[in-house]
Amino acid sequence: MTTNPASDRPAVPFVEPLAGDGPTPERTADGAFVRQRNWFNTRFGPGPGQAPVEPGRYFILGSLGCGWARRQNILLRLLGLTEAVPFYLLTGKDEIGWIISEQGNDIRQRFGYDHLNGFYERTDSAYRGRATSPTVIDGQTGLVVSNNYHLLPQDWETVWQPFHAPGAPDLYPADLRQSIDLLNQQIFDDVNNGTYKVVFARGEAAARVAFDVFYARLAEYDFRLSTRRYLFGPRLTDSDVRLFQTLSSFERSYRPALAGRFGEAATKQVWDFPNLWGYARDLFAQGFASPQEQYHLGWAPDQSGQYLSHAGFAPAGYELRPPAESLAAWSEPVDRSGLTDAAEAPGPGGGGSVENWTFA
Repeated sequence: MTTNPASDRPAVPFVEPLAGDGPTPERTADGAFVRQRNWFNTRFGPGPGQAPVEPGRYFILGSLGCGWARRQNILLRLLGLTEAVPFYLLTGKDEIGWIISEQGNDIRQRFGYDHLNGFYERTDSAYRGRATSPTVIDGQTGLVVSNNYHLLPQDWETVWQPFHAPGAPDLYPADLRQSIDLLNQQIFDDVNNGTYKVVFARGEAAARVAFDVFYARLAEYDFRLSTRRYLFGPRLTDSDVRLFQTLSSFERSYRPALAGRFGEAATKQVWDFPNLWGYARDLFAQGFASPQEQYHLGWAPDQSGQYLSHAGFAPAGYELRPPAESLAAWSEPVDRSGLTDAAEAPGPGGGGSVENWTFA
């Protein structure tokens, strides 16, 4: 695992705003934001066309300011795969794209690329989209395996299981997989990507709908977590990692932009949902944010004692509370071990439709 010296601080926010007023590949004619599709989708496994599961062969390039990349990092840590699949930092963007860190790896020397784009062009010369965080690279060939942050977790949790650490949690248990997949789709659409649908919406109506859906979903999860320790009762699952991804970065990244659009009074904080807030701190206490990730979340200093000066989408001049106060709030002890309701919940598929759905 790489360190994060001062010279490796991200140079810019991790997503660049979309320009122009009309439809683009990431915006519909009515002004709604539609995220770029993932281009590289190779799955790990023993089947034809799959990438063989070989510890030490692959590495991930990602920015820890990016929730999709933090999600992979949390999973690798929980499952004990951090040495099997090393995570190397992207340190910001310039006019070319994501920049590969020079610290803690020899990637530039081995492959001759200082930008992530180089690996995309090496793999598919016809590719014209943005190179995205995270991306899994085959260290033997220098080719991109996958940038599909939706499906990578399932592979870490299943076909990589022979290499999990002893006692690692089963985050994708067979009896809950359809329910987890349905909930994950909801979490992505309404929460993970929901913030972006507000921030990058061009039309006011599109932004308002996304804003209202986002907060309605937080209210629903707050109710769900009033009697359950985790989203699926007593069992920690992949869904909890995905929800934590947004909850942890909300205060200092997404909320300032939402408040700028709809006003401070209308824009709640995570701690305005008491069960959701206790749940988030419970996950934090279990190591869901490493010291390196805490730096990128804007809570803690790097090894030189410097803090990230600008996190996520906070507009210039926006008054964020001091980082130490944020970290102290996340560190407040919480005991949710007495919440014992089972996995059944009034979520997607709860009315009997879960049996009709199968995801990849």
